[in-house]
Amino acid sequence: MAVHASTRRDRVRQGTLQEIRTIARRLLVSGGSSGVTVNAVAREMGMSGPALYRYYPSHEDLVEAVTADFFAELTGVMEAARDSRPAEDLAGRLLTTCRAMRGWAIAHRAEFEWMFTSPPAGAKALSADSVRYQAKQAFERVFFDQIVEVWRTRPFPTPDLSELSGSLRGQLRDYSTAMQGQLPPEAAYIFLSCWIRLYGLLCMEVLNQLEFYADLEAFFEECLRDLCELLDLHYEPVPAAE
Repeated sequence: MAVHASTRRDRVRQGTLQEIRTIARRLLVSGGSSGVTVNAVAREMGMSGPALYRYYPSHEDLVEAVTADFFAELTGVMEAARDSRPAEDLAGRLLTTCRAMRGWAIAHRAEFEWMFTSPPAGAKALSADSVRYQAKQAFERVFFDQIVEVWRTRPFPTPDLSELSGSLRGQLRDYSTAMQGQLPPEAAYIFLSCWIRLYGLLCMEVLNQLEFYADLEAFFEECLRDLCELLDLHYEPVPAAE
């Protein structure tokens, strides 16, 4: 009986934690990040601020949990898009992943801005055992692992490291080491170039910094075409059915 009671309490607690995060997300979407406070969430829950602290001990803990949810949701969307294409279709899987990332970003602008344009709330969010950090790492691996698979299957052209500055060479070697050598420094350079362009473009679009472009999807597709050229992959336009 004690075990069943404990399990029931755990389920109730998990349900309450999920409700708190759902309300925090609703407040974010409706009023921006400044509206996501412990007291505001508590009011929506019909409880006091101190009562909510029994579930999330600080505002930082709440922010970390909500952000981890967003990363997990986006990761799931990207993985589902990737897996909708055959394993051997490297170009198709990568393009579909990138398009899914953009689709989620423009459909969830408040969440995307919360995740990517605001620094972590505190040192806890930067630690390796933080749920936010782990969720962000899982998100980044979706793109990184595909580039690694492309490199293993059909290595793409890379720059001559000797032509890069000494500082950049050192940083690329450090990055390659940190990623267990899955990409050598020169291949890491191409990966990072692709990721920075993709991420930077999405941030500018979500933050409405490209309003002078009437058709941003076309601009995004040109970016994907450039990425495919860097990776020596065949670019495929969006299928008419999509």
